[in-house]
Amino acid sequence: MRRENSRIVKTVRNVMPAVVSIALTKPLDELKKEFDGIKRKPKNARFSIPAEKIDARGMVDVGGGSGFIVDKSGIILTNRHVIDEDGVEYSVTTSDGRKFSAKLLARDPVDDVAILKIESEKKLPYVDLGDSSDIELGQRALAFGNALGIFKDTVSMGIISGLSRAVSAHGDPKAPMQEMRGLIQTDAAINPGNSGGPLVTIYGDVIGINAAIVSGAENISFAIPINSAKRDLNDLKKYGRIRRPLLGVRYLILNEDFKEKMNLSVSYGALITKEHPMDIAVVEASPAADADLRENDIILSWNNEDVVSNKSIQDFLENSNVGDVIKLSVLRGEKMLDKEVTLTERN
Repeated sequence: MRRENSRIVKTVRNVMPAVVSIALTKPLDELKKEFDGIKRKPKNARFSIPAEKIDARGMVDVGGGSGFIVDKSGIILTNRHVIDEDGVEYSVTTSDGRKFSAKLLARDPVDDVAILKIESEKKLPYVDLGDSSDIELGQRALAFGNALGIFKDTVSMGIISGLSRAVSAHGDPKAPMQEMRGLIQTDAAINPGNSGGPLVTIYGDVIGINAAIVSGAENISFAIPINSAKRDLNDLKKYGRIRRPLLGVRYLILNEDFKEKMNLSVSYGALITKEHPMDIAVVEASPAADADLRENDIILSWNNEDVVSNKSIQDFLENSNVGDVIKLSVLRGEKMLDKEVTLTERN
């Protein structure tokens, strides 16, 4: 039988060995304590874990996803939501069946990115990181991962369907929604379990980390741009941690509807406001507080660039660094104010 030897096939052969499966386990006794500590649970509810989820050490499988090795030292990129649970052990299984204990190095406090590390005496395969700022609509892309946690070594192909998308998502139904911005949209099939796997060009350069799907839709998937993860890797190498800048406000992006409903004088900008009654609009001891920003102030511009729906405060912060000095134009009632803030490191 003739065998295809296309560019796509070659890329799959090169990339797949670097894609890994990540598993999270927790002691059975710890899960029992957590269950007993739940104050509101159904009457007569009993603690029960299927036997197949418990290993010989009494550790229980509590989650996982995909990841990929990015250098020969064993550094692995994945999604933060894949490993975002405390008190667990991480293990990594490579495509050739080798299993490693993994160490969590860092979680990005803003983007859905996390970094793990494994140690191996044998040489580890890895993938090359591309440039997500250089991709175009319509170019082909391949998504790798372990679909549904069942179908290991899965690859799908599609095109780049959209750029700089913003969605609200959560990795756990019990977790609060997280706003994710600047995402790559693709119609390459991404399923639960694929999260954390690489999205690559047909030449094998990683351009994104598979992150989210739209429930009920078809062929709409999203990936974190790889440049965000490259920044995190550089921070980790330089500082030993991921450093993200903080302004310190909660806000609502204004538009024409909000202008009319709230009887405001402007239809753009970021209105500093609480999301919930128990929140604070301006974080204490933050750059915003030091600059005397107040609830109900409207931030109109960031370094002379308007704050609008497709360029919010979060978008500006994404392209800023700790220590940057930012000039803000602020509307307080009918008075225009010029404020200068120095971004500090987010805890």
